Parts: sequence; C-alpha cells; structure tokens
Amino acid sequence: MTSHSEKPYADSLPHSVWSADWIRQAEPVAAAALGISLYLLMLRAGSAAYALARDSYPASRHWLVLCGHGNNGGDGYVVARLAMADGIKVTLIACEGSRPLPPEAANARQAWLDSGGDILPASSRWPQDIDLIIDGLLGTGLGAVPRAPYDALIEAANRACAPVIALDIPSGLLAESGAVPGAVIRAAQTLTFIALKPGLLTGQARDWVGQLHYSSLGLSGWLAKQPAQMKRITARDLGQWLKPRRPCSHKGDHGRLLVIGGDYGFGGAIRMAAEAALRSGAGLVRVLTHVEHVGPLLTACPELMVQRLSDDALQQALEWADVVVIGPGLGQGDWGKNALKLLQTSDKPALWDADALNLLALHPEKRQNRVLTPHPGEAARLLNCSTVDIESDRLLAVRKLVAQYGGVALLKGAGTLIADQQGDVAIADVGNAGMASGGMGDVLSGIIGGLLAQKLPLYDAACAGCVVHGAAADLVAEKQGTRGLLATDLLPMIPHYVNPELAK
Repeated sequence: MTSHSEKPYADSLPHSVWSADWIRQAEPVAAAALGISLYLLMLRAGSAAYALARDSYPASRHWLVLCGHGNNGGDGYVVARLAMADGIKVTLIACEGSRPLPPEAANARQAWLDSGGDILPASSRWPQDIDLIIDGLLGTGLGAVPRAPYDALIEAANRACAPVIALDIPSGLLAESGAVPGAVIRAAQTLTFIALKPGLLTGQARDWVGQLHYSSLGLSGWLAKQPAQMKRITARDLGQWLKPRRPCSHKGDHGRLLVIGGDYGFGGAIRMAAEAALRSGAGLVRVLTHVEHVGPLLTACPELMVQRLSDDALQQALEWADVVVIGPGLGQGDWGKNALKLLQTSDKPALWDADALNLLALHPEKRQNRVLTPHPGEAARLLNCSTVDIESDRLLAVRKLVAQYGGVALLKGAGTLIADQQGDVAIADVGNAGMASGGMGDVLSGIIGGLLAQKLPLYDAACAGCVVHGAAADLVAEKQGTRGLLATDLLPMIPHYVNPELAK
C-alpha cells in the first residue's frame, strides 16, 4: 500500500472545471508542452487508480477489470498489469471493436499480454470470488446510450456484490451533463484524471459517482495557467464573498430587504424566506403578505416588520427597500399577479422564485437586475420545454435561462448551477438528499436576498447563498441524518456559514 505522502491521487478536489471535449483537446497540447508522452500519462492514470484500489480495498485478492475499446480501456490494462505484478489475481474482460485501439491503449494492452495476462471476451462467465471491479469500459467521450455488449457488462457489474472503482467517470454517465441515457455503472469510488468534468458534479452524478477522487497526472501546473471554464464552489469559497463587518457598522449598512408573498394558506413559505434573510445578516427585513399571516409572523419572528400586502403598502415599501424578494407562497391568482406587476416598475435588485417564476413564464421579459432561482420544473416552464429536457443538459438549460431572461440564473438540483450573462458558471458542490423537502427553496431565496441586501453583486450573492444553504443542510445532516430534515432546521445553522471565520 502506498503511503499518504506518495499517493498519486488526491481526495480533495480542485475548484476549476472544464468540459470533457476541452480536456480531450488539451491533453496532447499539455503533454507536448511538458515533454511527456501520452502513453506516460496513461501509465500515470493506471498507477493512480491502482494505488486508490489498494488503499481503499487492501484485503481484496481477486479483481475483475473491465476494459473498453478505447483509452479508458487502456487505463484498465495498466491497472490490471500492476495488480497482477503485486500478486493479485486478475480476471480481465475486454470489449473488442471494429477499429484498431488508439496507440496508447494498444501499447497498454500489449504490455498486459507480455506480462502473462489473459483477455476474456465480453460474453465470458464471471468468476464467483471477485471482490473488486475496475470499470474501464467507457470514458468521457460517450454521448449516447451504451450499446451491446457494454450495457450488459454494466448491468452485470451493478448486480455483483463487489464494489466498483470507475476510471475517469462511471461508464454510461455523460461527462458534459451528468445525464444518464441508459445503463450506467454505480461506482463506490471514481478517480477522475487531469481535470474535473461537469458531469461528475451535476445532473444524476451523485447517484452513480460514489466518492470522487482526482489525479492531475502531473499536468496541474500547466492547467493552472488556463482560464477555467467553470468553477466548483464549496464552503471554503465563502471568505471571498463575505468579509468581516466594520465594528461601527449599523443596521442601515446591511441593507433593507422587502419580501413579498404568502398568499392565503401559504404563510410558512414567506416566514421561512424572511427569517432566512435575517439569519443571513440583512439589516432590516420587511414582509408584505396576506392579512391572515401578519400576526403569526410577528409572533414567530418579532424581528420582522410585517404588513398586509396592498398597493399603497407595496409602493411605499418599494421606495424604502434596497432589494426585493418575491415569490415564496405568492400564488398565481390576482393577488400575486398584481404584486408582481407593481414590482416590475422598480429597477432595484430583486430575486424571483416560485410562483413569480411561473407567472414570468406566462409573460416572458428580460431584465438585468434580478436573480431567478427555478427548480427543473419551473425552468421547463420558463423555457417552454419538458423537465426531461432540462435534466438532460442542465448546463445548457441554465445558459438558456440567462440568455432569455437576463441577470443571473440559479438552476436548483443536486449540483446546483449558477450562471450570468458574462459567461461565468459555477457548480455548487454542497447539499444532500435531505433537502428534498418542502420549504428548502424559500430558505434559499431568503439567504440570497439577505446577501443582496448586504450589497453583494447578483452573481456573487447567488453563489454564496447557494453554498451557505447547502453547507447548512450538510451540517444538519451530519448531526441527524438526511431523512426527516426540515427547511427550518437550516435557520440556526446559517450564521455559521455567513461568518466564514466560523466555517473554517
């Protein structure tokens, strides 16, 4: 087993993300610039994967290595050869193709054969005593449903009791989008090479990737000089957006936020959004809501200023506010429509969520002064397509939202995406399955609104707010698990992350 200092892979992940197409084109350029052969890079990839397998499963004695007819398979041949040289029993099954193997993969295959290894056809019966599977079937170039015999091998691997380590990406998962068009390997661990790809972080990735590891293959120095296409953001990034407050600051320095929503029967949504804004550090928060919710909101959170929503109250509040959040519990009736119509006369920074987005979909308009925070269903309505279309390429969807509606778009989901019109894209690597419960979006709206009130730019507030939201949920899940996690459980945790000195 390799020592920690010698590990050729990292458990901590970089914060830069590139498309798989860009990485494929950049790899030979980087190798040439550094005087490294592509075959040496393949040897490094196989060595890193072998080290991960030995470190993670030291007791495993019989490995099944699945190799495809490409460079991903070449990585598998290297792993197999290193394992056999270390006394591990290796069964290798390969898929043959109509074209010759790429040169590097052909070299790795021949080295495996020269070392005494055997290659079994895809139709072979699997041994019963396998205790580890190495997935080298399909790499980042896949763009469609895996065909035979790949699909059968993927399904067999998923039925097996042995854990799977995926090389670069689980076979069947699309590297550009995280979509799953057909059969896909369910990996216990994935070791990705050279750079992070978006499909490892968003879409359906979390269902299939398992624990994600990274190896630059020695190209990190070259890569650091290239402008990243996307950013992976976590709680470690909060310090760049949230600076310590001046000791002599007062509430007026931290913004006046107006929150509009909570039609009859939906007072909980507006209460969660408003309190989340306070917890995020907004100086003053005023709520305009249905008359029946005024008393309960004041009782639940006396720090809020709460009034019945009317035309006069809204006009006065818009003049008072620095920032507006509209949508939580708004409804799509005349009550909500009228409020949204009056808000559209204001040019102040705003966040639109929930039914504000559904109403916007009926009468689309482009603005640069707002953040839109749709879930996939709302995004589908905004873009006049299906939820399946959104989830099949979330990166394309968030970019379309920005192009059509302006400002900043935040597409919720596992691996939330944030984009602006300058081409910036961030993938939030926070959050957990416990967030699949009512009210989570309302809390997110309040957090971002609270940060906007503190004068963060739209894109920065969306990124920071999303990270605070997901990290707070992760902290709760760490203490009590994901099942039964409530949106209001996040409220006491928010200050821990909007004060980054506490979150280190």
